[in-house]
Amino acid sequence: MTSHRFAPLGPLRGTIRVPGDKSISHRALMFAGLAVGRSRITGLLEGEDVLATAAAMRSLGAVIAREDDGTWVVDGVGVGSLLEPGAALDMGNSGTSTRLLMGLVASHDLTATFVGDASLSRRPMQRVIDPLQLMGASFHASAGGTLPVMVRGAAPAVPITYRLPVASAQVKSAVLLAGLNTPGITRVIEPVPTRDHTERMLAGFGARLELGEEDGARVIAVHGEADLQPMDVVVPGDPSSAAFFMVAASIVPGSDLVIENVGLNPTRSGLVSVLRAMGADIVEHSPREVGGEPVADLRVRHAPLSGIDVDPAIAPAMIDEFPVLFVAAALAQGTTRTRGLEELRVKESDRLSTMAAALGLAGARVEEKADGLVIHGTGGEPLPGTSEGAHVATRLDHRIAMSMAVAGLMSRSGVRVDDTAPINTSFPTFMGLLAKAAAA
Repeated sequence: MTSHRFAPLGPLRGTIRVPGDKSISHRALMFAGLAVGRSRITGLLEGEDVLATAAAMRSLGAVIAREDDGTWVVDGVGVGSLLEPGAALDMGNSGTSTRLLMGLVASHDLTATFVGDASLSRRPMQRVIDPLQLMGASFHASAGGTLPVMVRGAAPAVPITYRLPVASAQVKSAVLLAGLNTPGITRVIEPVPTRDHTERMLAGFGARLELGEEDGARVIAVHGEADLQPMDVVVPGDPSSAAFFMVAASIVPGSDLVIENVGLNPTRSGLVSVLRAMGADIVEHSPREVGGEPVADLRVRHAPLSGIDVDPAIAPAMIDEFPVLFVAAALAQGTTRTRGLEELRVKESDRLSTMAAALGLAGARVEEKADGLVIHGTGGEPLPGTSEGAHVATRLDHRIAMSMAVAGLMSRSGVRVDDTAPINTSFPTFMGLLAKAAAA
């Protein structure tokens, strides 16, 4: 474990560029590995989670190499031609890799075993197993539907129409990926729209997709036995990574920071809307489209924030950003209330209880509810903490570690996080960019 104390560094200024979007990086490697021919990926996030996806796709037959200039080259094996891996697929801490790849192998004639670290092995997989079993795949999971999980793919799989019981882009994507090698049309109905990177990118790779609506719900249909064509993918900057710097620049007086090349997919940009509703000064410059995804450079300047009631309907568009939003709320004027966040209890950690405890140690006034937090802000004053500083437990959760690092920037006595190593799963350059922005 590598602990670190985060303390005020002064205003954040200059220009930074966050790593590539994690969700898009995972999908780029998977879909390129399913195409017939050579794809090139630039801007790929080289965090541990994405590297776990690359290793798994190699085990399933794709040839993947990184060139000296940072471009990743993938020679795909083709839909229907995945190889049976010779050993268990180690997913590390990556829930996205696990759930999407379970869908990928569920319609192939092979057996694969998925394993992960202690944190991932506590996360629920039954939500993916249920629809994939309906398609004909068989599973042998650990108690409670957790890893390790052995998957025996169906040959051929059966197309289904599946209505998502919970808003989950990972479950949606798993079913659609299984549908790629399933004869017929596989349909997913999502009552609440979730991030749509899978649909956007599959269409780019040549899959036949149909998007529609049924009784107010979004319907995505994929035609099976697909032939994916190789393509060049440019990965935009990860909005979930940019979130930490958006909040930091908003709460630290004197800050004026430009974050370049941030993906602003409408299904992912909820935090920008919520921060603006709280009074944040966030301006989009040079809006453009990169690889089918909307992108802009964000200029964020310090501004006094006010507490708000966050609409639960926006949760799917910012589910990963709530931990750092809680930090913004702790420094705002007045009270911020969040609801409908039960999903945060089954992330890398129980993010509601972990953030409530961590912010409490830093001196914030937090009430934990069953489905959210109520946070009474300081009105812009630094978090009081204690004379020896807050020592917070991150529970092996990268987003908790980075959120509390941001909290430390506006604390009287600093915040010590117990382990910064998990940050490498999603944002290996975080510490360096923070130091760069503070030194500008």
